[in-house]
Amino acid sequence: MESICGANCEECVLFKNSKCKGCKETNGCPFGKKCWIAKYIEVGGKDSFESIKKELINEFNSLNIDGMPKIEELYPLHGEFVNMEYPLPNGEHVKLLNDNEAYLGNQVECLFNDEAIKKCFGILANMNFLLVCEYGENGSNPEIIIYKKR
Repeated sequence: MESICGANCEECVLFKNSKCKGCKETNGCPFGKKCWIAKYIEVGGKDSFESIKKELINEFNSLNIDGMPKIEELYPLHGEFVNMEYPLPNGEHVKLLNDNEAYLGNQVECLFNDEAIKKCFGILANMNFLLVCEYGENGSNPEIIIYKKR
């Protein structure tokens, strides 16, 4: 199946278990409402989409977070896979994302990892915010590093 944004639907578990009906087949609404990425491509074309991706990459790199390597690429990611529960100072946990929306993001290993400590940075964005979090193996102990409105 071909997607509007270039995501590989054949590798996605949502496609495989029929939760996703495909963005080309649903005119950019694979999860019931218009995907912002598909809408962006429809309005401005693929070049415009590549331009916003580069802008977001530059914004992430300009944050200069200790241990975070230079970001080279962002990928379309479904909220269900990246919507982690973050602990708040009062002991509660909160999810910041919508499980049924798409985001642009990536996962990169912390430059300061050694044999004893393995950490990753998860980065996510849409038109409204940038999110950088840090977590251990399999998403353990997530911590918000930066949540920034755009």
